[in-house]
Amino acid sequence: MSQLKEFYEKEAVPELIKAFNYKNAMEVPRLKKIVLNMGLGDAIQNIKLLDSAAAELKMIAGQQPVITRAKKSIAAFKLREGMPIGCMVTLRRNRMYDFFYKLVNIALPRVRDFRGISRKAFDGRGNYSLGVQEHIIFPEIDYDKIDVVKGLNICVVTSAKTDDEGRELLRLLGMRFRN
Repeated sequence: MSQLKEFYEKEAVPELIKAFNYKNAMEVPRLKKIVLNMGLGDAIQNIKLLDSAAAELKMIAGQQPVITRAKKSIAAFKLREGMPIGCMVTLRRNRMYDFFYKLVNIALPRVRDFRGISRKAFDGRGNYSLGVQEHIIFPEIDYDKIDVVKGLNICVVTSAKTDDEGRELLRLLGMRFRN
């Protein structure tokens, strides 16, 4: 079992029950999935950029990414429906907990001038979205072998009903929020 999952079950669940007065242990919010997304608008001109992004996302997530395609044609961007423009990965269960642990304890502290993440990026239902401008903060990425520094969107989906419950869950799991 993942170290973070074990911590969640033994220490975070009792604290959440005490903080929000849950009557049943099944009411306690938990992580459902983590979605990693790389949108590459430059892939329209350079298709090899998409291959390198998919390989780097595979190293970060430990799982093969899916190539996402354009849903609509946009003439101003020379984009046609069905053209590949990004890649994404959905992590669940043990891979999700391992990635979250790596994100919170290794990757985010490597961000330049890191003082915590924003408290305002919740969607109203307890899910948190985080944008990373440089994917090189992950230790799997070799800085010398990449051609372009890419951005990465991370969406942490929880079973929390409110933002306060989701914020407390992520805080207990080790995410540092800005004051």
